[in-house]
Amino acid sequence: MKHRRSHRTLLLTAALGAFLAASVPVRAQEWTRFRGPNGSGISQAKGIPTDISDANLAWKLDLPGIGHSSPVLWGEQVFVTCSGDKAGGFSVVCVNAKDGKILWKHDFPLSPFTRHQFNSFASSTPTVDSQRVYIVWNEPAHYFLTALDHQGKQIWQRDFGPFVSQHACGTSPILCDDKVVLADFQDDPEFVEGPMPDKRTGKSSIIAVDSKTGQTLWQTPRKSTVVAYSTPCLFEPKGGPRALIFNSQSHGISALDPDSGKVLWEYDRAFNRRSISSPVIAGDLILGSCGSGGGGNVVTAIKPGDAATGRKPELAYQIKKSAPYVPTSIFMDDRVWLWSDAGIVSCLKAATGEVIYQERVGGDYFGSPVWVDGRLFSVSKTGDLVAVKAGDKFKFLSRYPLKELCHSTIAVALGHLFVHTEKHLWCFGAAKQAAAP
Repeated sequence: MKHRRSHRTLLLTAALGAFLAASVPVRAQEWTRFRGPNGSGISQAKGIPTDISDANLAWKLDLPGIGHSSPVLWGEQVFVTCSGDKAGGFSVVCVNAKDGKILWKHDFPLSPFTRHQFNSFASSTPTVDSQRVYIVWNEPAHYFLTALDHQGKQIWQRDFGPFVSQHACGTSPILCDDKVVLADFQDDPEFVEGPMPDKRTGKSSIIAVDSKTGQTLWQTPRKSTVVAYSTPCLFEPKGGPRALIFNSQSHGISALDPDSGKVLWEYDRAFNRRSISSPVIAGDLILGSCGSGGGGNVVTAIKPGDAATGRKPELAYQIKKSAPYVPTSIFMDDRVWLWSDAGIVSCLKAATGEVIYQERVGGDYFGSPVWVDGRLFSVSKTGDLVAVKAGDKFKFLSRYPLKELCHSTIAVALGHLFVHTEKHLWCFGAAKQAAAP
């Protein structure tokens, strides 16, 4: 009897240990999707230096291809994508976060096709959970969503058919509960300026699949105007239902039920141009932006609707001066920081849109800023890693030249900054202390 109790105790202890081992990493994950927690761009990391120098470079990795996707992490594994560009092919690379060594690489076939010069065949950022990493890429006749396990083995793959686009794809998947959610906004040639490689009208939708099997759970049809590259986030209002928030020229700022895909509300007048940046939850408001390479950029802030009461969303304000087109904004402590493509940083009162300052930091930007311990970090297209103070008074802090093309957004985890330039993956942290004599 005593032996049986001991055996049961051992079993319970083992089960509890397994549960804790499985639970702790889930709570500890810091950067599992584009722009980190819920797409906010906010990191709680401490100890990352302001004045980045060569002494802060933990490692630099030559990637087996080029790309503009951002890194994501689970534990000490970094996941990033790249492609052979004109040579074709698409790769998912898993890297050891401690030493920058490649743990594995999974290659997929990809035939090169016409895309925008600023895009790449590896622009979509993966998302990752405790068991799988989910990646997106396309060819004109195929829009792929694939799941690999953490050892690089393919678990499932979905092909959502033709992707009609002037520029190729670039939106990133996210995880919501047990679902992988993917926006599939495509071009209608009627709304597109310039040459179109495919004259068909794309079939747009928003798709949710089971994260374990890839089986479609719901698919909501959407209107096609121009491709949207905005990556959604989850809105959880007090006393109201949760909603997935999407930005697009087709539907403006819209909210979908994450369980059914039902459209809860939308403010379809938000944007008159393409939306690339992702939505930002700013207290009681939701922000998004639109624009073009030729200008006309606008940041739109709305008061969200309420599906329970039938209240419709309303316009709160718009920012047109020095508004970003590609970079996504930051909300923190009742302030919004805009980081424009032309390198102008604006600080706003989130509730009213009142501009506190607008200052130029220099350079051109496609990557979005991240907030780390009272500072904003971003990387310019030419690879300058720039830091400014995140306060009501503008203060330029530092600039470190990576000297390589960069269109991606920084990832922050394990007390380090991870930067994907066109051909390399960089890791920066606190400078190593010299050994005592």
